[in-house]
Amino acid sequence: MSRAISTMKIIVGIGNPGMEYERTRHNVGFDVLDRLARRLAPGEIARARFKGATVESGSGDEKVLMLKPTTYVNCTGEAVGEAIRFYKLIPADDLLVIVDDTALPCGTIRMRPRGGDGGHNGLNNIARHLGGDEWARLRVGIDPPGDIPLKDYVLGRFSPDQETALQPALEQAVGAAECWLQDGPEAAMNRFNATD
Repeated sequence: MSRAISTMKIIVGIGNPGMEYERTRHNVGFDVLDRLARRLAPGEIARARFKGATVESGSGDEKVLMLKPTTYVNCTGEAVGEAIRFYKLIPADDLLVIVDDTALPCGTIRMRPRGGDGGHNGLNNIARHLGGDEWARLRVGIDPPGDIPLKDYVLGRFSPDQETALQPALEQAVGAAECWLQDGPEAAMNRFNATD
């Protein structure tokens, strides 16, 4: 059974602004959000709000704000905090954050209704700005860095093999975000999380 959508839900993609960061591993959240915006709000032009680029979809009581912070990954919480406070969404039950994850294999996604930051500076910064981590996150696997320093790895581009694995995962992530919007995190977990 679908649950009602409240006045505003916010979906955030984590990434770094600027052409030099496009298609890097750290920008997977941006990549998913771009695809989601094309599906939910085709033709809509992003506008500058909340220290980011935003696209709105829906009408009446069923609205979603898609937010790409332009604060760089380590300061993502500044943008998210502004949007959350503006819409008075504390506790942040109506927030979904899409993020890259080096602990997951490339080509896999994982929805969680809450949790820690897993060492991700963007998630850590959001938790600090919101005063907790009780909000959903959708992790997109980018593979462990191996011998490459973490900063170099996440700011690097995907290998051809990773790109092949990543493309269907990006579409799955869009589907998981839509499922979260309509039916909540538990339903998205059951439908989209890979079984271990």
